[in-house]
Amino acid sequence: MERPHLATRREMLLASGVLFAWAYMPSLAQAEGRDPRFLVIVLHGALDGLATVAPVGDPNWVRLRGNDALLTSGETAALPLDNLFALNPAMPNLYRMYKAGQATIVHAVASPYRERSHFDGQDVLESGLTKPGGDTGWLNRALASLKPSDRVAGKDTFAVGPITPLIARGSAPVLSWTPSRLQPAGNDTLGRLLDLYRHTDPMLAHALEERNALAAIASGGLDEIGHGPKPVGPLLAYFTEAASGAARFMARPDGPRAGALAFDGWDTHANEGAAHGRLSVLLGALDGALAAIEGGMSAAWKETVVAVITEFGRTARINGTEGTDHGTATVALLAGAALKGGRVIADWPGVADAALYQGRDLKPTADLRAVMKGTFCATTCAPTNSHWRDTSSLIVRA
Repeated sequence: MERPHLATRREMLLASGVLFAWAYMPSLAQAEGRDPRFLVIVLHGALDGLATVAPVGDPNWVRLRGNDALLTSGETAALPLDNLFALNPAMPNLYRMYKAGQATIVHAVASPYRERSHFDGQDVLESGLTKPGGDTGWLNRALASLKPSDRVAGKDTFAVGPITPLIARGSAPVLSWTPSRLQPAGNDTLGRLLDLYRHTDPMLAHALEERNALAAIASGGLDEIGHGPKPVGPLLAYFTEAASGAARFMARPDGPRAGALAFDGWDTHANEGAAHGRLSVLLGALDGALAAIEGGMSAAWKETVVAVITEFGRTARINGTEGTDHGTATVALLAGAALKGGRVIADWPGVADAALYQGRDLKPTADLRAVMKGTFCATTCAPTNSHWRDTSSLIVRA
């Protein structure tokens, strides 16, 4: 089947295997006077890329997910992107941006990490290294390495939250801001904390498990999403406040030009609910956050790129509790008026049984480090920077 929108694997890896670029595309024009912004949103917990951007044109899709497969027809129809992919219906703002050429989706993408530990996966994702153990983040190191002639050289890194995400830590100065409200805690977040304590402080873990307060916290968090409106308001409010705050700081003439924030809660082992339920609400809150960034950036939106990334994907098949387990490849979402958007970029591996990675996951065909390197440098570097010369206009507008 001809898929004219797809780039080949050779084209995707042409620049060296670690740089996301197409050598045959025209390079970016001289961009004096630009004042770009680059914001990274990290989704902790591992996003189900197949439920976010469904391969509705893949002949094996419905067989793979059955009644849980998103389709472009029915009561909760997915939003068609091209002849192969459709966007989860909970994301109308991202869809609007996509149709306006202000969003790009990269599918079947993954970091170098191939195990299934959230902590290690997040470490690799945010450090930019090939294995866990990094103490600085790739975004901070990238800013620290910029030359005086680069567009955002000398600017602070911006981080949202009480603890600076690893991606923003390093020698470059960091401006931090904490929203007034906290994100509702879900059982997945609490479960990961307990798992950590079981290895480091078993007595504390046992005490926490026995406390009724733990269950009380969990019952007010993400586990109830899809079963009533109570948690939806706080979740949406937190996502929106965090995103709006980041946009306000970065839109200021004297503000930071690159930043990061993290949203927890994407570990959908049970009752995932791509169309009706937990994941649907999470994606709706993320969609609202992207709209809040667009509004908060105001005129600076035309100079903005937002990258949404996660530590790994989830299993291709739905499990016995109507959820998905830790997987490999997923999607990266790019939004912003600085993009040359309106396209899904994928060297699509397919979802036939024989095509799945280790017989269970979407197979990765693009390196997330390459996507981020190409996008960051096309956004922030000057044309005199050698990295810039390797980056094509496929990603960012001139």
